[in-house]
Amino acid sequence: MKKRLDIWLILGVFLLAFSVWFYLRLMREEGAFVVIETEGKEMGRYSLSESLTVELSSPGGTNRLVIENGTAKITEADCPDRLCVNQKAVRYQGESIICLPHKMTIRIEGGGESGVDAVAQ
Repeated sequence: MKKRLDIWLILGVFLLAFSVWFYLRLMREEGAFVVIETEGKEMGRYSLSESLTVELSSPGGTNRLVIENGTAKITEADCPDRLCVNQKAVRYQGESIICLPHKMTIRIEGGGESGVDAVAQ
């Protein structure tokens, strides 16, 4: 009897986890802008609808950001670990690429909504 309840509990947890994962995948929104920050200061903001390559310089070094097909990806970096180069391309709101040696953050913002809930008169 106890073994049967354990199996039902495990199946319930898996079903719940799958439901949450599916909901989050379904509700994500594509972003509109790539925002680059170094040491907490905004260095640039670029549209994801444009195709361009941007050289990003910081006190720690340089990175190359490529924006194409609605995604942004770091293709080159002169940091020692190059973990930012190995991260996948980002396109959805809230996704980011972090380069810790250069203290640089590339994150996706914006999307289908303007961010304004109402206009007061």
